[in-house]
Amino acid sequence: MPERLAETIVALWTPLIILWITLPTCVYMAPMNQAYTLSTGSPLELGRQSEELRILNRSKRGWVWNQMFVLEEFSGPEPILVGRLHTDLDPGSKKIKYILSGDGAGTIFQINDITGDIHAIKRLDREEKAEYTLTAQAVDWETNKPLEPPSEFIIKVQDINDNAPEFLNGPYHATVPEMSILGTSVTNVTATDADDPVYGNSAKLVYSILEGQPYFSIEPETAIIKTALPNMDREAKEEYLVVIQAKDMGGHSGGLSGTTTLPVTLTDVNDNPPKFAQSLYHFSVPEDVVLGTAIGRVKANDQDIGENAQSSYDIIDGDGTALFEITSDAQAQDGVIRLRKPLDFETKKSYTLKVEAANIHIDPRFSGRGPFKDTATVKIVVEDADEPPVFSSPTYLLEVHENAALNSVIGQVTARDPDITSSPIRFSIDRHTDLERQFNINADDGKITLATPLDRELSVWHNITIIATEIRNHSQISRVPVAIKVLDVNDNAPEFAAEYEAFLCENGKPGQVIQTVSAMDKDDPKNGHYFLYSLLPEMVNNPNFTIKKNEDNSLSILAKHNGFNRQKQEVYLLPIVISDSGNPPLSSTSTLTIRVCGCSNDGVVQSCNVEAYVLPIGLSMGALIAILACIILLLVIVVLFVTLRRHKNEPLIIKDDEDVRENIIRYDDEGGGEEDTEAFDIATLQNPDGINGFLPRKDIKPDLQFMPRQGLAPVPNGVDVDEFINVRLHEADNDPTAPPYDSIQIYGYEGRGSVAGSLSSLESTTSDSDQNFDYLSDWGPRFKRLGELYSVGESDKET
Repeated sequence: MPERLAETIVALWTPLIILWITLPTCVYMAPMNQAYTLSTGSPLELGRQSEELRILNRSKRGWVWNQMFVLEEFSGPEPILVGRLHTDLDPGSKKIKYILSGDGAGTIFQINDITGDIHAIKRLDREEKAEYTLTAQAVDWETNKPLEPPSEFIIKVQDINDNAPEFLNGPYHATVPEMSILGTSVTNVTATDADDPVYGNSAKLVYSILEGQPYFSIEPETAIIKTALPNMDREAKEEYLVVIQAKDMGGHSGGLSGTTTLPVTLTDVNDNPPKFAQSLYHFSVPEDVVLGTAIGRVKANDQDIGENAQSSYDIIDGDGTALFEITSDAQAQDGVIRLRKPLDFETKKSYTLKVEAANIHIDPRFSGRGPFKDTATVKIVVEDADEPPVFSSPTYLLEVHENAALNSVIGQVTARDPDITSSPIRFSIDRHTDLERQFNINADDGKITLATPLDRELSVWHNITIIATEIRNHSQISRVPVAIKVLDVNDNAPEFAAEYEAFLCENGKPGQVIQTVSAMDKDDPKNGHYFLYSLLPEMVNNPNFTIKKNEDNSLSILAKHNGFNRQKQEVYLLPIVISDSGNPPLSSTSTLTIRVCGCSNDGVVQSCNVEAYVLPIGLSMGALIAILACIILLLVIVVLFVTLRRHKNEPLIIKDDEDVRENIIRYDDEGGGEEDTEAFDIATLQNPDGINGFLPRKDIKPDLQFMPRQGLAPVPNGVDVDEFINVRLHEADNDPTAPPYDSIQIYGYEGRGSVAGSLSSLESTTSDSDQNFDYLSDWGPRFKRLGELYSVGESDKET
């Protein structure tokens, strides 16, 4: 500790001594045990009250000095003396007082107002504040009047090496490619020192590596880190930890230091080829596996990482290159072997493949390390599986004539079991493809027969599906499409292609073509249609018409003469025989209707009716229709006009002088009366206890016949209408034959809790002689009239 303090004192005072020597003015250096003195005449001046000052021959000023120095971080038991203020005006009578103001005056720096001594009362830190500007002044002790103008001076805080270097930009991390050459730059890290970089070596840093050798080195002054070994391999070691030290004082003993840690990672380069984990791989696969299924995986390991480890896989040799393929899985970095074509255990039971894995991204700098690829052998064993039947052909095409006999064989399909066991096969027809059941198949030998007659003109093609099923395992089935073409036979006679109607002009010329007709045949001969036309044998010598065959297989009808007259004969019928060229040939007779019409001079048909002769000459049918339409329109207008006039003249009310009796309206509908049972619900009148019973209603029609009344004489004017209506009403009431007829309806229930019970005598269990209705008189005024009626009835029976 004493040695370090001595070094610090030497470092601090050496530049100060040099500064004093080089000042342009004469500076007096006080001994180490004396303080700075600021002596003034008019302004404040630094000096010493000694003999040395007098030899300068200055009358008012001593040695000029406007700076003071104080060491930072001084922590003695007493305040440190920074300097002393003194004026030449002070004779020593103690009548002068010194005043200090400015930065830190009173708080950091304190002055003795009598002696002018300035002390630092606090610990100073140059890194917080490097200098303080203060103002000193001498005043009269009693009056406080300034004896001279104030003088400004500076107190500088002298730096000591009290701050260690710091790495402020951490944490650090660096990368460098593996296999780099010697001296490859990695990164640089710098530290900062808070000490004064101008004064001494407190801030002069020197860098060194404490940990991380011999792999890395550092430039002492620039702090650039470089590789110290060539060809460092990431696969051997990927992470390195480098500890860097920064030391001040130029790295000399006694300097302060700081350290930081720098992790260095070697990045990967493609310097390693892929390598299969094994040279031979074995896989097995069932023969019925679905195409595209993954059979197995092979992987070539690569010590590199990322894209440098990516490899592509290929099949370069073997007897299964056409059946198998290999694809690269970028995620798992392996090769997936898949099936391209179907396998057959009975044909070949094993395959051998040679697989190659090669790096995709190759670094040319390391191409000399060898080929960046590797090969392996893959053996694939095919396992036997229960396979469905196999047809001898993927599709079948059969032909049959449309006149083929029922149950005749159309064709045959064959299938076999490809397995070694060779199960028998059973054949059937998928009836969804043969809804009309036109075909059958022999379940044992696969022969297809005809079940119903065929007609090529209705359907030329029949597409059915045949199913083959193993007898030993019904789940193993196969299907095959069978197309059956129906061949044509000559079974349809030719006929006219359309319904023809020919028109013959009365003013036509002999040999004029009346109509051209063509024929059609539903059959389809191989060489196309060829028709023969002829007239009936009895019509060969037809005096009116003849026929002519055209090259386009059509027929023209010609007139033999002119002078046809529709008044004599309006319509001619011409039978024509049409024959085809089939084997055997078929024929039919079609009749052509020829109408005689009136034509214009240029041959345009105008009218074909006989009645057209009565029409005025020069008027066509269109003109007659237009005239008729005009007449109908005029009639409609006249009718509308008359109707509107009639409605306009009708009175809206009945005149007062008309007799009301002239407006009597008779209504024959008198209503339903008692027969109308739909107007109300009579179910509520029935006995709820016997609600399920059926009480029929009986309408009784009287047997006697009502004699019709004699017609009444007309009512003279002036007779009262009320009397007339009453007479009619009386006649209607006394007519028993007029509906509504008397109706018997049983109301057998009068309600629960009735004292009298049922009043109906129709369902009474006793006879009329047992009934006594005298008690009705005791029920009150409401039943008095009813009691009188029944009493009268009893007395009538006795009489």
